[in-house]
This record gives sequence, structure tokens and C-alpha cells, in this order.
Amino acid sequence: MVSSLSQLSFFFFFLFTTLCNSQPYLQLPLLHIHPSPTPTQALSSDSLRLSLLHSRRRRRSAASPVVSGASTGSGQYFVHLRLGSPPQPLLLVADTGSDLVWLRCSACKSCSRRLPGSAFLARHSSTFSPFHCYDSACSLVPGPDPNPCNHTGLHSPCRYSYSYSDGSTTAGFFSREATTLNTSSGAPAKLSDLAFGCGFDVSGPSLTGPNFGGAQGVMGLGRGPISFASQLGRRFGNTFSYCLLDYTLSPPPTSYLRIGVPKSDVVSKLSYTRLLLNPLSPTFYYIGIKSVSVNGVKLPVRSSVWALDKNGDGGTVIDSGTTLTFLPEQAYRLILTAFKRSLKQVASPAEPTPGFDLCVNVSGLGRARLPRLSFALVGGSVFAPPPRNYFIETMDRVECLAIQPVDSGSGFSVIGNLMQQGFLFEFDKDRSRLGFSRHGCALQ
Repeated sequence: MVSSLSQLSFFFFFLFTTLCNSQPYLQLPLLHIHPSPTPTQALSSDSLRLSLLHSRRRRRSAASPVVSGASTGSGQYFVHLRLGSPPQPLLLVADTGSDLVWLRCSACKSCSRRLPGSAFLARHSSTFSPFHCYDSACSLVPGPDPNPCNHTGLHSPCRYSYSYSDGSTTAGFFSREATTLNTSSGAPAKLSDLAFGCGFDVSGPSLTGPNFGGAQGVMGLGRGPISFASQLGRRFGNTFSYCLLDYTLSPPPTSYLRIGVPKSDVVSKLSYTRLLLNPLSPTFYYIGIKSVSVNGVKLPVRSSVWALDKNGDGGTVIDSGTTLTFLPEQAYRLILTAFKRSLKQVASPAEPTPGFDLCVNVSGLGRARLPRLSFALVGGSVFAPPPRNYFIETMDRVECLAIQPVDSGSGFSVIGNLMQQGFLFEFDKDRSRLGFSRHGCALQ
């Protein structure tokens, strides 16, 4: 494993030496494309839980725009990159809940009938190279069978098969390729080799339906060694951050994914909580919730409801690849009851939109009067998102609670990207902590 990580770090040497002369961190635009007129068909669907995964010195930094996918009916955030020589433009979902960077690939030669950008054309690149099945990097990805070299031939490529919780899969060759990123400064940053999955077989609702928003793949930002954040992170302090700006604004604002830490006083304003590690699901960024309150009143939820147990069940994950927030059944029911009691005094109920348990007519009612939710976290910090982060407009003047229940005994809680909007989140893997603040997004 160590030698494989060293190889991957060496692959990015050209990128780092280039960026160190121009900017102290990598900044990539995050694109959030606005919801369609009927977002509930996408946003109430569990298929948007894209990333609920398959199986068990002086710091510099690097930023890229992140864009919302709501205008296509998707609740995802996207990152642009250009892959290959010559570069081919592609769009990837930014996902902290998975490790693999992968793209839909095509082996066709002429591709005269294929729409530009619908897939990465491996044969059109002079720098595309699959890892060999005996390469140490091949052991970093799950394969279709226990023996990665059971295929005949001296040049057998490394085959991978990566699955998501709803059964969606991507399979193909684990490869390396020259990559160009569009940074916020306008100057492209070139990576000499990016380890990624070249997917020739992609299936399942999370990866092929309208919720995928026209993306060609996923940029895994998880804690594993093959994630985009890990491949770049060793030279940038093993830290990355992002802001997911409000998807309801039009035109959609641009926020950024930053690899590394810029010199800014925003860091001093961050609140921190410890990142927990689940050995059975090492990909995920777990945080510890101690309690939940509605309008400042602590709800009677047992601490065991939030706990990560010895079997790897339970706990709470911060996930940019999931849209809605999923909380344990017991906590969810108490929140629902408290919200209904609070709203009974200020708003009239609305017919529930399919997929949501609570909807209210907000005609004449400002969002400031909606119930206030807050989470007390391990370490003493409090995460208190505004109501727009957990109420979503499903039709004109009708707001629905964008939180869903999950069985505490068989799943884990998820703080989705809707709940994260408007906060700066900093993932510090060396110190194993998550920083967050309502300040700093405008500075990106």
C-alpha cells in the first residue's frame, strides 16, 4: 500500500511544481445546476444517495468551481476537468462518500454518431494507460474476481468493479491519464497522471438516470488512497474544503472545491468536530452527534441512537453526493412531531408531496418563522443550519421537510448536500477533524 501511495504522489509532481509557482492551493469551480420545476421526483428519491458505498512543513493548497446540478433535475454538485492528450472536456459529480474517480469510457475509434463529451474516448488520447493487473496500484480497487490476473495474456489490464448502495455499478479498467483542471484563476493546472476508473460498463439508477445530471462520472473525495483528495492531498496538507451555495438562487452561484488551505482568517472562525473512523467503512467521513434540538429545546433522543457500534452500523456521515438528509427513525419522529407542533401555530398544513411527510403552505409566512434545527456535536461545537437547508419548495408556496428516516439498526445517518449549503466545510485528514462555518463562502 505504501509503495502504491508513493507512486500516486509522484504522478502529481508536475502539478505541484507548477502550482507552487502560481498559487498556494488548487481551486476548482463547483457547479450546482438548479432544480427543475418538479424537483420532488428527483429529490425525494433514495437513488440520490449516490455515495452510500459498496463494501467494506508548510502547507500549500490547490481550488476548482463546483456547480449545482439542480437545473437538470439533479441534486448533485459538479466539477469540470479535461482528460487526455489532447484534452477532452468532462463533467464529474463531486462526492465525499466514495473514493474512486471514474469516467464513462468508450472504446470506439471514429465515434461519428456520439455526442461530444458524452464519454471519454480512450483511443483518442496518446497518454491513456491502464494499470497492469500485477501493478501494486491494482490492489487499491475492488475487482470482478479475487484474482486480478486470472485473464490470459501478458498485457492483462487491471479490471475494477465498483458498486453503490442501490446496486448501481461501474466496471472497466483502472487506468492513469494526463488531466487538466480549470482553476478559478483561469490558468489551467495540468496533472501528469490521475489514477481513475475507465468505465465501459455503467448501470443502475444512480449513474444512468436523470438524477446523474448529464455527468460522465464521479470525482470520489473520500478517505481512501485512490480518491481525488488523497491523490493530491499529501502535497497540500491532506486538507480540502468546499462551500455548496444555495441551489434556489438564479443564476446559480459558483462555489469552489479547494485542495489545501489558503492563507485566510476564515480558518480562525471555524468550529471543529472530530472525524470518526469506521474500520468497516473507511471511505466515509463520520462525525459524532450528541443531541438534536428544535427551537432550542433538546429532544429526548437516546445517545445510543446516534452511536457507531462495533459492527460498523449507525453513526453519521457527511456526504456531498447525497441530496437529502437521513436521520435515525427515533430522532426523525421526534423532530417531525416537534416541527408539526411549532408550525401549527404559524402556518396551515398542505397536502403532503409524495415522498415527504411534512409540507406546509408558507403564503404570508417568512422562512424566519419556520422551526430551527440544531445538532450538538462531539467536541462541543453546534451545527445549526437555517430552515432553507432542510425545507424545500416542492410547488408554489409549499415547503416540505427534506429529511428522511433511516432504520438505526441497519443503516447510518447522512448529512446531505442540501443541509450543507451556505457553510464552508474543511476536511482535515491529518488532524482527523471537520471544520465548518457560516463565514467564508463569499470569499471563495
